[in-house]
Amino acid sequence: MPPEEPHQIKVRLDRLLAERDMTLAELAERVGVTVVNLSILKNDRAKAIRFTTLSAICRELGCQPGDILTFDGS
Repeated sequence: MPPEEPHQIKVRLDRLLAERDMTLAELAERVGVTVVNLSILKNDRAKAIRFTTLSAICRELGCQPGDILTFDGS
């Protein structure tokens, strides 16, 4: 099996949380996931995200998926 290539998706959760004056712990409680799981996502270490989780994050932050996830093809 070939080695896993690094993905080029960047997560901008820090910026959105700062703009909304919200902590990661507060978002985790509102969304219903652990702080650890959100931290993995925030630090670009996630390999996947459920659409239900992404939807809940967007609902709580009042944003679109594209505000959270970007493609960095450089």
